Amino acid sequence: MRQSKLVGTLAVLPSFVIVAGFMAFPVMFAFYISFTKTNGLTYDWRGLDNYIAIFSDPIVHQVFLNNFKFLISVPLVIFSALVCSILLFEQFKGWKFFRVIFFLPNVLSVAVIGLIFRNAFGYDGAVNQFLGLFGNEPMQFFIDSNYSILIIILALVWSGFGYQSLLLLAGLTSINPAVFEAAAIDGAGWWRRLWSITLPNIRKVLGFVFIINILYTFASLFGFVFVITAGGPGYETTTIDFLVYLRAFSSNNLGSGAALAVLLFFFIGLLTLLQNRVFKLQKDD
Repeated sequence: MRQSKLVGTLAVLPSFVIVAGFMAFPVMFAFYISFTKTNGLTYDWRGLDNYIAIFSDPIVHQVFLNNFKFLISVPLVIFSALVCSILLFEQFKGWKFFRVIFFLPNVLSVAVIGLIFRNAFGYDGAVNQFLGLFGNEPMQFFIDSNYSILIIILALVWSGFGYQSLLLLAGLTSINPAVFEAAAIDGAGWWRRLWSITLPNIRKVLGFVFIINILYTFASLFGFVFVITAGGPGYETTTIDFLVYLRAFSSNNLGSGAALAVLLFFFIGLLTLLQNRVFKLQKDD
């Protein structure tokens, strides 16, 4: 038994060393340069100056609030995914075809999805052409920050609900069918079965989906923002991860961007722990 474990450990050790090297070194180096002012060639030790500047920077405060605005997409995408997964689970007519259709947006890259929505809501885009059929003047959607945020949220929901639907569908298919049959025999209607059987049995899956959507909102909106609005107008649609890029590669000070990235890393870690406690994903009640 011990020899088998040793063989298994030695078998995965080369891969572990390679992966750890490619991940650990950049993380540690980013942590180091977060205490410096650097352009990538010279390093000037600044201590906690970068972190102090971040906490007192009104732009960082505004951008952090922007991320909370994008949290509107979380309940929308989960609700859409839940409705679609239940319909697929009920195997309505053509459900196999729609299962493929729902997942298709997830196959597209973020850049492609961003271009689709940017062109659709552009001045000469499909949305303005549709509004023109009713005699409305073309609108400059990307000048108004509220419209810009709404467009990004729509892109998030459209691109993400299919994948979330499959995750929830996997949770639904794990429920013992006998439970539904017994409830139906006892006279429980469809809504009663939904609230008393379906949703409680996929609580952990819903919690997992909720967590990954929250984390995605804080750490993975760069592609959508970069392609659709480039963070504008001003910093109205800039997110934390996009600001890391701007600070690191547009201000000629990698240290400031690295410090912001380190703070984002710890914030996401804390957020994950809190959500894990709330949904109790590691153990049963």
